[in-house]
Amino acid sequence: MPPPTPPPDIFDQWASAAPVIDADAGGAQSAVAVADHNAPPALPTTPVALRRAVQELLKNGVLEQAAKPHLFRQIASDTARVNAQLEPLDLQVRVDDVRGLAFVAIPPNYQPDGEEGDDSDEWTHPLVRRLRLTLEQSLLLAILRREFLQREQEGGLGVPVRLAIDSLLPQLDIYLGSTGSDMQERKRLATLLESLRGHGVVSEVDAQESITLRPMIVHLANPQNLQALLQHLRALAPQSGTGADTPQEP
Repeated sequence: MPPPTPPPDIFDQWASAAPVIDADAGGAQSAVAVADHNAPPALPTTPVALRRAVQELLKNGVLEQAAKPHLFRQIASDTARVNAQLEPLDLQVRVDDVRGLAFVAIPPNYQPDGEEGDDSDEWTHPLVRRLRLTLEQSLLLAILRREFLQREQEGGLGVPVRLAIDSLLPQLDIYLGSTGSDMQERKRLATLLESLRGHGVVSEVDAQESITLRPMIVHLANPQNLQALLQHLRALAPQSGTGADTPQEP
């Protein structure tokens, strides 16, 4: 006589009541469904074209329409979104549609560590390196800015502005004085131009001994800084009485 069948175990009852899931099909889908349900909602991503434009802008600090028109259009057409991305960095983008220029700037109300100070010359920004210009560099910058604006008035906005090196030498000699050596004066001018090239306002000297002025020069050399330079030069200039040695306001 066979032994009596034991009553079913409680775990066997639960297992028999559970639905059968195919591990090769439904099991994987169920796991994905649970993971998607627990995952945080996906945030909208920045379009690839705009992401590339912002990366290029941050890499050089400036973006010219003449050099990269497609990336410039991305920045110009979605400036508000770019500023929202730069806001946590205490930066903003400024767009000069007239000259086809976009550049990174520090907001005017920026204060380091949220502290307000009376001396605005002491600010520091963790992502921006501040370079000071010498008196000679500032003087040449003022001369170049004046030339750029004059050429814009004559030829119109957006026209490339090229200057011959020989045309700058006499203007620089008026304020800095002649060294008596053409070679030394050209070397002095070449050194100053190379230092300003790092600020994105001039190109390198080409084979025709000329340079191209960049539109960034209008924003880098603002009227307030140039006025302070003008007052300093007037204080240093000899009192000739005729005003011949006094520089004109750029």
